[in-house]
Amino acid sequence: MPKPFTPKVVTANALIEGDVIYQTADGWTRDLAQAEVLTDEADADLRLIEASQQKADVVGAYLADVKIEGGRPVPTHFREAFRAKGPSNYAHGKQEAKETRTNV
Repeated sequence: MPKPFTPKVVTANALIEGDVIYQTADGWTRDLAQAEVLTDEADADLRLIEASQQKADVVGAYLADVKIEGGRPVPTHFREAFRAKGPSNYAHGKQEAKETRTNV
């Protein structure tokens, strides 16, 4: 018996910057909360194909499992939670922005 389809987002890395990015209905974002949540398996497969064809902008596109909490997508796997937070070796990018917001 096949495993039931669970909500997903298309994620990849930006080719030039290397940042984790998420597919929206009309482009890409670095904020998981703005990602397009896919609940239909066929639609998810099509969106992944579209993302994979954008070789000048993205690399390593794949579907990541999410759940909806408070109306926003939240990773269900620790790897995706780690990727959503940004690099772990020093504060820059998403981590620096978060620290700046909490200190203001």
